[in-house]
Amino acid sequence: MKEVKAIIRTTTFEAVKNALDEKGYVSMTVTEVKGRGKQKGITQQWRGAEYVVDMIPKTKIEMVVKDEEVQEVVDTICSVAKTGQIGDGKIFISPIEEAIRVRTGEHGEESL
Repeated sequence: MKEVKAIIRTTTFEAVKNALDEKGYVSMTVTEVKGRGKQKGITQQWRGAEYVVDMIPKTKIEMVVKDEEVQEVVDTICSVAKTGQIGDGKIFISPIEEAIRVRTGEHGEESL
């Protein structure tokens, strides 16, 4: 099992969620987060004054999937969330040692 963490633009979240739903990946945890990458934020103007927003709002999706499903999940997220502009996001993949469904006590992939 692997954990897939995707940090994407908030504006692309609904499309990513719908694309994952269509492929049968409905289980996810979603968090509104703030962060910055290499661009170190953005400069905006308001009432003629310039100001820097150095922590950009993003959406973080966390999913635990079977090893053989990781590539399809990653490809789906990338194809939908990609705008080609700086700030499209990042995906991180980590191994999961164990998963347990609290309600039934199922372990491993059966708990997913």
